[in-house]
Amino acid sequence: MRVMQVMAGGEHGGAETFFVDLVTALQSRGLDQRAVIRRNPARSEILHKAGVPLSEYRFGGPLDIMTKMALRREIARFQPDIVQTWMVRATKACPSGRFVHVGWLGGYYKPPHFRACGHVVGVTQGIVDHMRAAGWAEARSHFLPTLAVRQPAGLLKRADYDTPDDAPLLLALGRLHTKKAFDILLKALVSVPKAWLWIAGEGEIRAELEKLAADLGVAGRVRFLGWRYDREALLESADLCVFPSRYEPFGTVTIEAWACDTPLVAAASAGPAAVIRDGEDALLVPVDDVEALATAINRVLDQPSLAEKLASAGRRRYEAEYTEEACAQRYLAFYRSLLDIRSVAAQ
Repeated sequence: MRVMQVMAGGEHGGAETFFVDLVTALQSRGLDQRAVIRRNPARSEILHKAGVPLSEYRFGGPLDIMTKMALRREIARFQPDIVQTWMVRATKACPSGRFVHVGWLGGYYKPPHFRACGHVVGVTQGIVDHMRAAGWAEARSHFLPTLAVRQPAGLLKRADYDTPDDAPLLLALGRLHTKKAFDILLKALVSVPKAWLWIAGEGEIRAELEKLAADLGVAGRVRFLGWRYDREALLESADLCVFPSRYEPFGTVTIEAWACDTPLVAAASAGPAAVIRDGEDALLVPVDDVEALATAINRVLDQPSLAEKLASAGRRRYEAEYTEEACAQRYLAFYRSLLDIRSVAAQ
């Protein structure tokens, strides 16, 4: 079974992180695969270290004929049984061929972008339902949840980030984009005066968020860390993970926090609301509600027993549903089923 994984994603993002995690997990389990990605030095280094055969191309806009031709050559050389294209740009760049074409969706993308695919995979049941509502048959649309890598990393030294050892530490992870609602979190921090906040992410609104922190008078308690690849160490070092997104189709941060035994407060955007059991494994608050977010944060910080309860329940959810092994085995079984279907159809 040969599988080609094609990703034309951005420099940073949750889908891109999951791509690397899944491809390396499948590689370690002996899958014969090849990755074709948009040029990205950090991503290619991780894949190379994992032993994943790799090619990098530009993956520009609709007029980027060279990448499409290169992808056609890659497919001709590798002769994959399955080509999995991640998100829209890679899917639209993929030629037709004698392989099973799987389109991967990490959000509520427009269904026509995937018309050339034989099958689609959604990272949540809601995304799969979105495709089925557009006419995709149940037999060709599949729900395969994501994973979080659990590699105990040890605590970071807060002094390295000019953060007091005795201050409650909040952590937020994600691209610095309006969808992530870090502006709401900074406003909520005003009403959580004892806490410090680390924001691990990068994006186009960093300067805007830094100015907002200064205007709110909380800049002295906020550290912008840039994009980080040591997410486990960050989560283990934090007292509470806060996930305030106003738009989130899934949100890998949820299961990353669970994997690291870190209590979680999240806004009830589509993904977290579908996964989290409010009050059991995390606290949910309404989207864009500064007061509710501050109240939930203070509640967890003020009640150690609640924090412990949320973290323990989250860890149980992770162990039952979202480990690397569980996810890798789901994908391997899915790929085998596609080849079984193709074999029957060929008879």
